[in-house]
Amino acid sequence: MLEKTRNIGIIAHVDAGKTTTTERILYFSGTKHKVGDVDSGDTTTDFDPLERAKGITINSAAVSVDWGDNTINIIDTPGHVDFTAEVERSLRVLDGAVGVFCAVGGVEVQSETVWFQANKYKVPRIAYINKMDRTGADFYDCVSQIVEKLRAKPAICTLPIGVYTEFKGIIDLIRMKFIHRDVLDKTNTKYDLVDIPESHIEEAQDYRARLLDMASLANDELAGLLMEEKEVPEELLKAALRTGTIEGLFTPIMCGSSKTFHGVQQLLDAVIDFLPSPLDRPPVEGIVLKTKEKELRSPDPKDHFSGLAFKTVADSTGDLVYVRIYSGQCSPGDTLVNTTNAKQERIGRIYRMMGNKRVEKEVAGPGDIVAMIGLKQTYTGNTLCVPEKPIALESILFPKPVISQSLIPDKTTDETKLADALGRLVRDDPTLKAHTDPETNQLIISGMGELHLEVSVDKLHRFPGVKVSVGKPMVAYRQTLSKALTHETRYIKQSGGRGKFAVITVEYKPLTATDIEEWNKEMEEADEKPDLNNIYFRDKIFGGVVPKEYIPSVEAGIRQGTLKGAKYGFQCVDIQASLVDGKYHDVDSSQDAFRLAGWENFRDAQIVAGITLLEPIMKVAVVAPDKYMGALTGDISRRRGLILDSVSANGRVTITAQVPLAALFGYTTDLRGATSGTAAFTMEPSHYAEVKEELADIPKKAN
Repeated sequence: MLEKTRNIGIIAHVDAGKTTTTERILYFSGTKHKVGDVDSGDTTTDFDPLERAKGITINSAAVSVDWGDNTINIIDTPGHVDFTAEVERSLRVLDGAVGVFCAVGGVEVQSETVWFQANKYKVPRIAYINKMDRTGADFYDCVSQIVEKLRAKPAICTLPIGVYTEFKGIIDLIRMKFIHRDVLDKTNTKYDLVDIPESHIEEAQDYRARLLDMASLANDELAGLLMEEKEVPEELLKAALRTGTIEGLFTPIMCGSSKTFHGVQQLLDAVIDFLPSPLDRPPVEGIVLKTKEKELRSPDPKDHFSGLAFKTVADSTGDLVYVRIYSGQCSPGDTLVNTTNAKQERIGRIYRMMGNKRVEKEVAGPGDIVAMIGLKQTYTGNTLCVPEKPIALESILFPKPVISQSLIPDKTTDETKLADALGRLVRDDPTLKAHTDPETNQLIISGMGELHLEVSVDKLHRFPGVKVSVGKPMVAYRQTLSKALTHETRYIKQSGGRGKFAVITVEYKPLTATDIEEWNKEMEEADEKPDLNNIYFRDKIFGGVVPKEYIPSVEAGIRQGTLKGAKYGFQCVDIQASLVDGKYHDVDSSQDAFRLAGWENFRDAQIVAGITLLEPIMKVAVVAPDKYMGALTGDISRRRGLILDSVSANGRVTITAQVPLAALFGYTTDLRGATSGTAAFTMEPSHYAEVKEELADIPKKAN
């Protein structure tokens, strides 16, 4: 029954206790008889060997539990900023979420990131303040941070009694009872609802009144009872809290200590009571491919099938495709169409996932989050539909990679196997990119951070026959001529039979920004595309001293020479070459001779004029708390950066700068270390600028 289904995500900053909370949920629901522990490395959702080794969540994992007569599908998401894509794609398909906060750390940087990601998808949330048993825990300060940093309206539903070693348990403000756990119960499941201790009754009454005021925003009947100073029934209060949560009017706040089993059962009750079922969410909107008109699909088994693939996982038994079903039903053997790539797919098997364990299903319907086997050409963000009624659902947008690293294949590595392994990694992880740099010939992978790349390389090594080491990628510099010059080349070869004869004189000029602008305008007027590297050629021959059929060959030779400079192996840019004079021979001249003359002419011109080395400059935006502004601007200056702008608002500063790419390797790690993980940055290519050769990161010179 759909009204008894909840699809939720567990979201938070790294080490706030998401995975431990999920383990306790599994235990209390009866899904698991023995509780797993992050420190012991035996949790259900952190089943990847690297997750267990590092004690962090890397991959989002799906589990399903029963709570009473309700079914809760849970996705435990990573908390580390490097794996934000896992959170992004999970939130896209969830109906609700539980934001877990550490009572000591409060609202940390990734907590903010995932909270605002949830805002983007309009996902209703419950806040759960965890680790009340830790030294330094402060429930009320954490609530204040939720209000200040997340701009959320709190509806506090439970209060802690004591902290750290004095933490005794929680007060339920909805039932106005203290939840007294049986300390002799080795199963940690039994508790009683008892009267609130006298020492906390006044505080509880105060916060109960605040809770009722907040709930009244969502329910007129409750507001009327408050005005008449009448008692508010428990069920009416729950209904009001549910309405307000789903409509985004406020956020229910729970508390506890997952590690010591406090508060998790009440959190599960709150998930059922306050978070939406698939029926409570608006119908999903898609685009009809033929007409481009919008069409709604409702969570109805009788509606036409539609689902969104939000995650793919390479598996030895067949690749798993995780799908959120929005409408209709499907079964193994059904044929669907992938409207993203117009490919037909046949479902092999359907599973309900329990971490890395599977329960096979014969039918899946609206609201289900399942894994399918047999889909050969369906990837993250693709829409699956019945062939007769295809629509395209909104895909998932992912941030672009910010850091790169070179891969050096071991001599024993099979190139075909490496290519296949990389292809699978990139397919499964939309924020991971791989390419071979055409200039340096290095194999480059790019991702969201150094940990992200480390994890990706570890996954790469799991493929049989694949072994790589890593290194820093070489910057793809550019070069141009240092000055204007005119240079003659006499390409005359005679070795019996027909020889080669071509004499040319070429004027070279390094182009300024104004020159390039004029050239681009000229090309636009001629309805031609500007040259990407700003290499422009003019024919200034008069009197036929070089026949017209040979002039394109001269240009081809010069352009060939610009692809790889004479002094360094970098591409040449921003040059105008004008053919002004030359000679030819009736017998020995040919297109090939003039092409070779053009190539040799440009090579020698570089040596005579000298070259100016150019480096890529990135536009960088750094966002951090105000207190780090001085340190960050100083660091940017040390990296040869130029500060363009800095804007402060709401306690945070945004610094915009231009920084050489060569100075940004490792910046992600340095930035997080310098700001305790509270800063983030983005970068994009800006332009090329002159750099002194001694400052350039050039491993070796070309001969």
